[in-house]
Amino acid sequence: MSHWARIGERGSLRGMQAMVFIQRRLGRWPFLLVLRPVILWYFLSHRTARRASADYLCRLDPSLERRPFALFWQSYRHFLQFGDALMDKVAAWSDSIGEDRLRGDGFRHFGEAIRAGRGGIVLVAHHGNLDIANALARYHPELDLTVMMHTRNAGKFNALLERVTGQPRPNVLEVTEIGPATAQELAERIQRGGFVVIAADRIPITGARLRQLSFLGDNAAFPEGPFLLAMLLRCPLYTLSCVRDDQGFQIDFELFDDLTDLPRKARDAWIGRAMPRFADQLAVRVRQHPLQWFNFYPFWQSDTGNTHDDNA
Repeated sequence: MSHWARIGERGSLRGMQAMVFIQRRLGRWPFLLVLRPVILWYFLSHRTARRASADYLCRLDPSLERRPFALFWQSYRHFLQFGDALMDKVAAWSDSIGEDRLRGDGFRHFGEAIRAGRGGIVLVAHHGNLDIANALARYHPELDLTVMMHTRNAGKFNALLERVTGQPRPNVLEVTEIGPATAQELAERIQRGGFVVIAADRIPITGARLRQLSFLGDNAAFPEGPFLLAMLLRCPLYTLSCVRDDQGFQIDFELFDDLTDLPRKARDAWIGRAMPRFADQLAVRVRQHPLQWFNFYPFWQSDTGNTHDDNA
């Protein structure tokens, strides 16, 4: 099984700009009409992602294995949701999503944590649309937000966001470049009430500590890094999720655990409980909104998809 980061970013910047222009100038329905053939091309040309989608959907509904046409259609719809989510990201960074479209207690909980000065690490996953949640920042100008992510295989889309919105991305740290000095900087930010956002559902590009967890009925590798970082910084640990719900976005922001006073001798036991709990909570959200799972690569230990042959 090849690493997810070796699957290159597809599509040209000009093509992305054209799609953004249609959405912003002509409206959502013209955009959706153009989106379908574009996503169909991507769907047919990217076998790795197509196989990963089919494998994932069959885990949720094993009957799809016996219904190839239904599986094809459901997988195509899965890709359409991904294309739609990309444009939602643009809308979020364009400040065009009003507060009336942000639903759920997470909006209120997030504000309460900021006002209380209870900064910490925020665990997210590639489910739903976390850039929508970033729109919360404009309602809280005092928010100190740092996003830890792999930026190297998303250069085109990051450049597009900055170009079409005229706004820079938040403070972004490349995950693979975290050293003692960076860890100290993060600790100081959190002590001042800042938040550090990190994905807890993708294994690092370079060797790191992993843990096989049961997820949607099979074992999958999850990174220990986000949980180890929380233990190192001895801070509150939150979870954040945001899914599209009709014309709005359901936001959930909760305290996952508080590691401020976690004894050193209890760390191994804590991570052994915490990581499966995170995976179980993620599985519940994924089942509720199955087409908003956006890990288009062989995710499970038993996956046999060949990611070296991407163009058939």
